[in-house]
Amino acid sequence: MSALVSVVNLKKYFPLKSGMLDRVAGYVRAVDDVTLDIDKGETLGLVGESGSGKTTLARCILKLIDPTAGEIFFEGANMTKLDEAAIREFRRHIQAVFQNPFQSLDPRWSIADIISEPLRTHMRMADKEIDDQIARLMSFVGLGEEQLYKYPHELSGGQAQRVAMARALVLSPKLVILDEPTSALDVSVQAQMLNLLADIKKKIGLTYLFISHDLSVVRYISDRVAIFYAGSVAEIGDSAEVFTKPLHPYSQALLSQVPIPDPKIARSKKKILIKGEIPSLVSLPSGCRFHPRCPYVKEKCVRDEPQLANVENRMVKCWLCQ
Repeated sequence: MSALVSVVNLKKYFPLKSGMLDRVAGYVRAVDDVTLDIDKGETLGLVGESGSGKTTLARCILKLIDPTAGEIFFEGANMTKLDEAAIREFRRHIQAVFQNPFQSLDPRWSIADIISEPLRTHMRMADKEIDDQIARLMSFVGLGEEQLYKYPHELSGGQAQRVAMARALVLSPKLVILDEPTSALDVSVQAQMLNLLADIKKKIGLTYLFISHDLSVVRYISDRVAIFYAGSVAEIGDSAEVFTKPLHPYSQALLSQVPIPDPKIARSKKKILIKGEIPSLVSLPSGCRFHPRCPYVKEKCVRDEPQLANVENRMVKCWLCQ
């Protein structure tokens, strides 16, 4: 399977300034030397604790912020070296749906205006063509045409997120980045949204980067999963394999918390508790950044930082697995 997006040694550091002269006192290493691929037609799940750098990585791929170092390739083109005109064309192919639809939808615009705005910006289409396209999209995401004349505050959370999805799809993108798209929704509405996303992907062959802290949701929707820890990838591989047999100690602890609907199996399942908190991205520990919390830490883990290595058909960043 060929890669739609390739992230190579990507870094994003935010400077910390202090004093009257705004001198740089340090850096927040939000994304620190990340390498991964997003294959055409797949859903790559990105999971990790809050503050681990997941959203910053997504913002770099979207070109909302520029990386400090590294490269991002989209269909072979180096996105970090494009001029403004090329970036404008690129934005047609990568869209995003964010956690809170009400913060991403302009409250002063009707739903028709919100969905049609990308078409008016990027495409040369007659008003009749735009109206027809919007009507088809509303039906595609499970909304009636009567919703077009409403404003965001008149919609439920699930309806607003469907509008956000319609706006993301209006330019026929190749990649949609979904940043916690279901976390602000009720459980029943979450299920409807996940089924909608799966149905849309199947019908038009979309590629998703799905960011979430909800492990059950990631397991349900993802083809592959990347476990993020302290600005770096700890493990990445086939979703079923990673959830069934995680290799990295952090992955083992994180995935042991996934709820199991069968009470008998749930009672027999061993949960792994890790002490402490995710380290500060301003002052990361030496060696393996997970070693202060790892129950299997060795001297080498404290001294040397491991690199991603191929272990059992997946990539793992751990000395114990290599």
